[in-house]
Amino acid sequence: MQLEKRIQAFITLGKFISQFTSKEYKSKDSIPFNDSFFEEMKEQIVLAKIHNGWFTEENIQFAFKSWSDALSEENIKQWLSKYQFHNKTLKTIALIMAGNIPLVGFHDFLSVLISGNKVLVKLSSNDKQLLPFLSKYLIAIEPEFKDFISFTEEKLTDFNAVIATGSNNSARYFDYYFGKYPNIIRKNRNSVAVLTGDETPEQLESLANDIFRYFGMGCRNVSKLFVPLDYDFDSFFKAMYSWKQVVYDNKYMNNYDYNKAVYLMSTESSRGKLLDNEFLLLKEDKGMSSPIAVMFNETYSNLEALKETLKVEEENIQCIVSESGIDKEINFGETQNPQLWDYADDVDTMEFLLNLNE
Repeated sequence: MQLEKRIQAFITLGKFISQFTSKEYKSKDSIPFNDSFFEEMKEQIVLAKIHNGWFTEENIQFAFKSWSDALSEENIKQWLSKYQFHNKTLKTIALIMAGNIPLVGFHDFLSVLISGNKVLVKLSSNDKQLLPFLSKYLIAIEPEFKDFISFTEEKLTDFNAVIATGSNNSARYFDYYFGKYPNIIRKNRNSVAVLTGDETPEQLESLANDIFRYFGMGCRNVSKLFVPLDYDFDSFFKAMYSWKQVVYDNKYMNNYDYNKAVYLMSTESSRGKLLDNEFLLLKEDKGMSSPIAVMFNETYSNLEALKETLKVEEENIQCIVSESGIDKEINFGETQNPQLWDYADDVDTMEFLLNLNE
């Protein structure tokens, strides 16, 4: 299949999912195969919500909005412009996907197919509805994809390379079983924000999106704050109220109540200073990965020294939200809007795939 046909198929897929990005799903006459797929897509969204309580309709809509924006012709062609595509022997790439947020493995799926290779997907048990259905639509648009896409719940066999995403613990198993194959194995990463105290209310409200979107379960969610000594958290907590609706989510609030109880029962020396606004706990902690409904924070006295600390920790950090002149920092509110060329863990997936044939 020619590269241009692959590109056009994903552009059409982006237009299809653009119909499901807001509260009212509206069918557009210009979208191919809507008669067959529109109503069933609505059913798949409901099934995904039932299957995984963290996949709220709002979060699924947000994921669809992000991907429909990314899959424009302009974005795809800008992404691919730096690569050289050659006729080559097809490879089968096994994808082992996480299930922490809706369609979390879609970029790997897209990259494999755009690169001209075949994909063999092992889905997380937490996210089994959306991608198979979107694959059916993709095949309807471009039937040649039928022989390029497969899903399995069995042991992975007959593949040439692996892209696996999971926890630090699962990464050890992935390395053991798949280390002899060309691979990308991703571990836990978290995102941080560096505040100076000069942030505007608008910036802090944007930071709230970076914290609460997907209930903080993604590697691009901010889970740790670095703040100056004697930082006043009043403005921070005021901005967090833009997400006060999380109090109506039982799963989230169960985590909040549990973690609050754990910290309050801890000894004073082990729990550290704990701040609370009734739906978010702010805890002094040197760790990077905070539990759901908890934000770790740590003070700094010298920004240049902090920059060096962040460099040392770069293998554990996915995003740095700041406007402090830190290397690779991103703007407030932008963690969940990556571009196609913003690769997880800074590993160029497309380059990896294209180099398999050299």
